[in-house]
Amino acid sequence: MTTSADLAGQRLVVVGAGSRTGRLLAQTASAAGADLVLAGPDPRKLEWTAGELAGPAEVVPVDLADEASIAALAKRVGRFDHLVSTAAMPANGPLAELELADVQRAFAAKVIGPLLLAKHLAGQVREGGSFTFFSGVAAWRPAPARTVMATTNGALAFLVQALAVEIAPVRVNAVSPGIVDTGSWDGLGAGKEDFLRTIAERNPARRVGTPDDLIKAVLYAIDNPYVTGTVLHVDGGGRLA
Repeated sequence: MTTSADLAGQRLVVVGAGSRTGRLLAQTASAAGADLVLAGPDPRKLEWTAGELAGPAEVVPVDLADEASIAALAKRVGRFDHLVSTAAMPANGPLAELELADVQRAFAAKVIGPLLLAKHLAGQVREGGSFTFFSGVAAWRPAPARTVMATTNGALAFLVQALAVEIAPVRVNAVSPGIVDTGSWDGLGAGKEDFLRTIAERNPARRVGTPDDLIKAVLYAIDNPYVTGTVLHVDGGGRLA
């Protein structure tokens, strides 16, 4: 686990803290001294994350498709230093088979939700604070049956630029993962190893990513006071291959 950051005395909001990446970020930040607010749609997963932390954490359920829920989160959080959202609700599949409700959920997680998080919480960020959201390599390497994923990730990449200007001096950045072994590929079963090996052979970095690679990028975005409106590509060069 990455533990080089010093977050002592800082308050960190992790939206998506029930996911594997969000959980690892919460663990890392807690070990570095941060006071955590764990947010997400499933209170059980949030409590699970809270139980693994070294320091204090508050659990706050939130629905990024519901503005009232986000406004309630803002009231619970109060003043804070950094917010990181790993939220994603992929709507993958052939274009002709896409359901509107699934598309709307995907946009809520990646575009509308981040916009509303900034709307309701930007005024509560302490000096030097930031927002960090998760985009993804699909925006730069679109593929069949991944149209919504490419569009939402691309929209988020432009949203962080606009927000960085609008809510300055609060900093706003995005981390864009490539193929990362977070467990999301476990559904491939026996084919997972061959898939990841193929990706590693094609990537300029000659490897696939790990959750720790993503956490290092998030900590960089949080810690560097001269980085804003930026997308940090953590993809091993996959968008170039």
